[in-house]
Amino acid sequence: MLTRPQPGEYADHFAEYINEVPEGDLLAFLESQPELLRRECGGLTEAQGDYRYAEGKWSVKEVLGHIADTERVMSYRLLRIARGDATPLPGFDEELFVSHASFGRQTIAELLDGFAVVRESTLALVRQLDDAAWLRLGTASGGPVSARALAYIIAGHAHHHFSILRERYAQA
Repeated sequence: MLTRPQPGEYADHFAEYINEVPEGDLLAFLESQPELLRRECGGLTEAQGDYRYAEGKWSVKEVLGHIADTERVMSYRLLRIARGDATPLPGFDEELFVSHASFGRQTIAELLDGFAVVRESTLALVRQLDDAAWLRLGTASGGPVSARALAYIIAGHAHHHFSILRERYAQA
C-alpha cells in the first residue's frame, strides 16, 4: 500500500489536496473516483452543465474539464519524477487552460468519459511503479514534490472539486 507523503515531499500549497485524501488504500480511492463523479453528475442536463453559481465562476462543465486537465498535468509530472528526471517542471495557469478549452461545447457525458480515460491512464502508471520510484523527488511549480505526493495530489484535487460541485453547484 502506498503511504502518505511526508512534509518536505511537497510544497505547502499542495497540503490542502493531500489532506483531502482519506487514510487507507490510495489505489482503491483513485479507482473509485470516476464512478463517483459519474453518479453525481451523469444525470445532469446540458443546461445544468452550463450552470455557474456566481458571475465569473466556472460552469459545471468547466469544473469537470479542469479536473481532467489538472490530472493530465500532474500525471505527466508524476511520470517525469518517477523516472528520475530532475528537470524543474513549470507551473501552469488553470484559468488559461479553462478559458481556451471550450468545455461548454462538450456534453456532460463526454467530459465524464474524458475524466475516466485520463484516470485509467494515471492508474496504469501508478500500478507499475516500484518503491524506489515513489520516493523520487523532483521540482514542480518552483517547489519540491515526490512521485507519491503527486499521486495523493491527483486524488485530493479531484476530491476537492467533487466537494465544490456538491456544495456550490447543487442547485444546477
